[in-house]
Amino acid sequence: MTMTPAHCTLLFIVITLLRSSAAFTFRSHERISRASTAATNTNNRFHFEKNTAGDVSSPFQQHRLLPSSGAATRLQSSLSDENNNDVLDKITSEMKELAQCTSLVYDYLSKADEEVSVEDVVLACDAVDDAATKSTTLSLRRRSHEFGRYHLLVKLLKSDYDAYVKTAEFLSPSRIARGDLPNVQDVTMNVAPASAIDVDEATGTTTTTATSTIVGEDGQPLVADCDLESMSYDESPLDKLLLSIFRNLVTKHTGGVSSSIPGIEGLLAQGREYMTQQLPEGVTYADHTEAQHTMVKNTLGGLMTPVLPPFYRVFMSGIVPDLGTEYDGKQFGPWFYAPALTSIVTPTFFGFLVGPSKPNRRADGQRGGLVVEKCKFLQESGCKGLCLHQCKIPAQEFFKDELGLELTVKPNFVTQECQWSFGETPLPPEEDPSFPTGCLVGCESRKAMAGRKGEALCM
Repeated sequence: MTMTPAHCTLLFIVITLLRSSAAFTFRSHERISRASTAATNTNNRFHFEKNTAGDVSSPFQQHRLLPSSGAATRLQSSLSDENNNDVLDKITSEMKELAQCTSLVYDYLSKADEEVSVEDVVLACDAVDDAATKSTTLSLRRRSHEFGRYHLLVKLLKSDYDAYVKTAEFLSPSRIARGDLPNVQDVTMNVAPASAIDVDEATGTTTTTATSTIVGEDGQPLVADCDLESMSYDESPLDKLLLSIFRNLVTKHTGGVSSSIPGIEGLLAQGREYMTQQLPEGVTYADHTEAQHTMVKNTLGGLMTPVLPPFYRVFMSGIVPDLGTEYDGKQFGPWFYAPALTSIVTPTFFGFLVGPSKPNRRADGQRGGLVVEKCKFLQESGCKGLCLHQCKIPAQEFFKDELGLELTVKPNFVTQECQWSFGETPLPPEEDPSFPTGCLVGCESRKAMAGRKGEALCM
């Protein structure tokens, strides 16, 4: 029988559940052993006290205070039998639950993509809530329904993207945590911004008001800033090292632009200074945007060292190296595992720029997605121009031209999340309906460019 991805996933879940059950069994035997040891210690103590009880005033008191060896043995046996029976009952119950949950998981996985409906997802949510009220030692049923609900959402994502988005918006965050959704790039976060909430001090009631369109100095509409609480980032020693190397490379590739400000703020200060600098005569802003893209691509190449790009091109993208054959430079990939594996490795090495991220699904439901929880680069810069020309476009071009793998980067300026989809061909920003036109309201770069005509930073 051919092993399909669904079969492989089911096998993995069964193995995981069996490991949990085995761990439970091991802990149960430990409890039996402790009970038996305690009874043995009690028996030994009785013998010791009997042998040293010469100062007891009467044989009656001695007999009353010191149980016989036979009584202690019977006590030990009784405790052991009771614990054995209790543990065996629990193991039997959990194994039955494991068999039923394995069947549940199989039912979820075997359902065809086109057969999944919104009602199926809602019913799975009900099953999760019901299982949560019936707590068991390993919570296998709740975990099985959560796993099944996730894969129902993935199947809906593959078969009907619009229905998936509407379903996710309806169920999240009240019934499904946003972080548990397989993809969030077009899913509106159902949280009213703080600036849109009015609080009546007398009654304590709150009302939500519609926000009006904000217009910039040039009469063009602006994009509202993210109104969610800022995230604080914990930097590991690796993050600090990579950021230091990256900043030195930026200084090198910008002709000496540097900053004494520490951390990511200093890097953004370098980027903003380079982006908004006065251009020499005859150099257009279009030329300068290309120079920004080149600067970032050169910096990324330096960060990856001369070793990693050739390795990636061969083993991920399937590009034949220069071997003196007729196939030199031809691409036979990317290999099927490249998008998914890249999404797993990337968070470790790009966290210093974007903050915490985790693998998820692309918009087509396939593996190879990566969602940045709240982009550090965007949060700290508050600038669409820096996001577009010193992150999104150069990253997409670097992966395609240097590594041989398509990449789509889709920032969400409302939540400051960012979806990276490896293996997905990007749209030009001007053709991407999810990429808004106009500058962010609080953008410092726009203020630095005030009065300079014909130079559009954000598109």
